[in-house]
Amino acid sequence: MQIKKGYKQLLAEADAQIQTLSVAEAQARYGKDDVVFIDLRDPRELEREGRMPGAFSCTRGMLEFWIDPESPYAKPIFQEPKTFIFFCAGGWRSALAAKTAQDMGLEKVAHIEGGFGAWKKAGGPVEAVKPKA
Repeated sequence: MQIKKGYKQLLAEADAQIQTLSVAEAQARYGKDDVVFIDLRDPRELEREGRMPGAFSCTRGMLEFWIDPESPYAKPIFQEPKTFIFFCAGGWRSALAAKTAQDMGLEKVAHIEGGFGAWKKAGGPVEAVKPKA
């Protein structure tokens, strides 16, 4: 089987079209009323690594359904006039997610270079997540 586009090409295309923030730039926007940080990691990752306080959790697999206001799964947060800063563990899923969100019509999107790993390493706020019983 021959793949038409591999992940490297998809990431390069996304990076060429979206805004990528350094951790320092993301930290400067953290806590601002007009910014929402979107954590794309799955619940196991949150339990294992912790979470950014105040971030909205949206697993990557639900993103398109939660953004689209016509979807039965739409989340009102994505209809707000905010800047959405996406992040995952290392920055790959969030680059693709930011491009998808932009393609779907969200006007102010970005992602964090290096993801949550870089955020945590730089001393960004992190809180523990308790496993669900």
